[in-house]
Amino acid sequence: MNHQNEIIDFESLSNRVKISKELYRTNKPYPHIVMDDVFDSSVLDQILNEFENAEKQFLEFDTLYEKKLQMNKEEYFGEMTRRFIHNLNSSRFLTVLEELTGVQGLIPDPHLSGGGLHKIPRGGRLGIHVDFNRYKALNLYRRINVLVYLNKDWPEDFGGHFEMWSDNKGTEKSRVLPLFNRMAIFTTTRKSFHGHPEPLTCPKGIARRSIAMYYYTSGDKGEQSSQEHSTIFLNEKGEEDELGKPSFVRRVKNKVKKLIQVVKS
Repeated sequence: MNHQNEIIDFESLSNRVKISKELYRTNKPYPHIVMDDVFDSSVLDQILNEFENAEKQFLEFDTLYEKKLQMNKEEYFGEMTRRFIHNLNSSRFLTVLEELTGVQGLIPDPHLSGGGLHKIPRGGRLGIHVDFNRYKALNLYRRINVLVYLNKDWPEDFGGHFEMWSDNKGTEKSRVLPLFNRMAIFTTTRKSFHGHPEPLTCPKGIARRSIAMYYYTSGDKGEQSSQEHSTIFLNEKGEEDELGKPSFVRRVKNKVKKLIQVVKS
């Protein structure tokens, strides 16, 4: 690697992509790929250490469909985390993604809206959903998601599997254990249902950690819906519930949850 800021071996990654792009485009339930040992493990070790140092800066989400912590403010990233994310938003990485996915003209998000560092504690989850399809602030369409996992010694019984569903019933599923130095990449569409719906069963004090990066295009919406929508979760019946348009069920459950918290306090 000749460029001072590069901490990703782009030549090796490009070679892997050349032999994987056909698999990516034909994978079920929708185009995706899971790759192991993509990055220098010592780099990810440093990022994991910096992850802990940024704990107090995380935003907490605790709703009917998700329980997680997220942080996307670059000023709070450690030096290695910042460099790594810059590499994932670089022209060289975009070129790799375009060759892998076939989606041309990809644009990164310097603001990491909804992305950045994600942490899921014991009992946390992220319900099955499809992502918002349009980035209003930049007038772009959501096209590709990249997830990099940072979980060492993570056995199956801890849970936290990343799931991809063919439809709102999960007729066809692909499940991915979020292991250290594992990267999942998938194409986002109106039907790319995904998440990790089962609450984590890892011991208290252990959390599921990942880096989430999202990529967009201008003008070409791909297989996204023409009608703009925010994140759409599936409720317990498999019915779609768009955030920003609360369903009756969600409103009632949130009220009950708040009432229970008041009684306990």
